[in-house]
Amino acid sequence: MADRRTVVVTGAGRGLGLAMARRAGADGFRVVLAELEERRGRAAETRLRAEGIDAHFTRCDVADPASVAQLADFTGELGPLYGLVNNAALANGVGGKEFQDIDVEDWDRLMTVNARSPWLVSKALLPHLLAHGGPGRIVNLASDAALYGSPRLAHYIASKGAVIALTRAMARELGDKGITVNAVAPGLTECEATETVPAERHDLYRMNRAISRPQQPDDLTGTVAFLLGEESRYLTGQVIAVNGGFTMH
Repeated sequence: MADRRTVVVTGAGRGLGLAMARRAGADGFRVVLAELEERRGRAAETRLRAEGIDAHFTRCDVADPASVAQLADFTGELGPLYGLVNNAALANGVGGKEFQDIDVEDWDRLMTVNARSPWLVSKALLPHLLAHGGPGRIVNLASDAALYGSPRLAHYIASKGAVIALTRAMARELGDKGITVNAVAPGLTECEATETVPAERHDLYRMNRAISRPQQPDDLTGTVAFLLGEESRYLTGQVIAVNGGFTMH
């Protein structure tokens, strides 16, 4: 796009976040890489710029309101904000316990990062989305685990179920303001964040997918690109599962 409208991607330093940022940049957007890990974020920025993408890293802890406010300030200085992809979440090393054995601290930590941060970031960036004066897009990352009900993962599932509910609430409130809000629910994807997922969960997906091959980050980027694009202008409040047919609704 010639006007270089901006899309913010949280958790953009690796895996799904980096793949979605790369696709947004390839589609002509200026991309803000909001990433907690400084070294990871800088490396992603360098990598994408080497590919000709207008990428800008800023460190952001999506669980910290002050850090999110700084993200909003950083983004506002770059120009019109068109889109937001709420991708940052805790996913690695979070499973294995039945719901009654999960510690309160672990439950609250996942809820703070996974469920609260999409609301917090959207809230902080909304003035910039509205100031754009045209259509806007918000895409939230849910998970098909919230659709399937995977065992020994209750706090993660609850947090991603909250993202789905938040998506619908935001869609209702922002529709007549010109901003669509949708969610994508990826399946178990082969990337850094899932390296610690037990083999039995990988086996579960492999045996029950309609498309049995492992899911890759790029399997998701086309759907996110569609939701960021003009052709999705009348689509809002929806959850799209991208998981090779592991769940079907």
